Amino acid sequence: MKQFLLFTVLLFISTLNSKAQNSEISGDAFAHTYSIVARDAKTGEMAVGVQSHWFSVGPLVAWGKSGVGVVATQSFVNPAFGPEGLKLLNEGYTPEEAIETLINNDEGRAFRQLAILGKSGKNAAYTGENCVAEALHITGDNFSVQANMMLNDQVVPEMAKAFTENVNLPLAERVIAVLKAAQKAGGDIRGKQSAALIVVGSDKVEEVWKDKKIDLRVDDHENPIEELDRLLKTARAYEFMNRGDLAMEEGNVEKALEQYGTAESMFPENLEMRFWKAVALANSDRLQEAKQIFDRIFDEDENWRTMLKRLPKAGLIDVTEEELEMLTRQSSKN
Repeated sequence: MKQFLLFTVLLFISTLNSKAQNSEISGDAFAHTYSIVARDAKTGEMAVGVQSHWFSVGPLVAWGKSGVGVVATQSFVNPAFGPEGLKLLNEGYTPEEAIETLINNDEGRAFRQLAILGKSGKNAAYTGENCVAEALHITGDNFSVQANMMLNDQVVPEMAKAFTENVNLPLAERVIAVLKAAQKAGGDIRGKQSAALIVVGSDKVEEVWKDKKIDLRVDDHENPIEELDRLLKTARAYEFMNRGDLAMEEGNVEKALEQYGTAESMFPENLEMRFWKAVALANSDRLQEAKQIFDRIFDEDENWRTMLKRLPKAGLIDVTEEELEMLTRQSSKN
């Protein structure tokens, strides 16, 4: 046992020394991975999708800004390539010019992998000669797929194929399809751990919080792409919830009911989606329908009964005291 521990320590020290000898990448984060940068030709939205056998790959690899473009920086990551690449695009550089500028100023260029896509869909990619095999990239109309440390040389071609074959999907779902294709083809030789997806818009926005339309991360999971897919489906359901909320603010109860109903159908086990649909029903004087839904919710979680009692003061439900008492009354079957 002691001999095994000694061997492990010596191997670890040897690995550190080997990396230290390459001073141009010393201290750089690992993000050996596969990724895609892409644009939807119809909407102009742009996206980055990534998966790796490395903890929390998203913040290192995926960068984007609405109305400007997206960047994926990976292998031995130079994280400055993300914000600097976006800055160069914003200043009018083409993706090719941006990559050339970044790579030429980087002593660790042989270890880098980088892809940049601008708002027009033009894109470029770079794979350093010292990236761990299998390492390559493929660029096409409105997309670039790139990978390193893959199990085989079919991963990247399958990614490109998946993007071109799923043209009818929304961009985020299309990117997920590409990640799934990569994993099915063999994926990262080390396995799976984290994944991320960002989507930005076609037009610049002044409000920072509006910059990313979708920003999802799975930092540590045994099946990160499947989990990312689940989160995207959940996010889509909440998009309908948000539209329902806006309709309620505008006093359009029927529209709110439609939006809440769609959200509930996508995420039926979510009590909150059912709750706000019932509130919308109550606000349209469909009290008995609302009562039936409220009763089922209260049976699962009593806190929602208390929540309902607080809504009149906030102006979120328009019922009389008697109607509120009826809606919150314990059902006779209990």
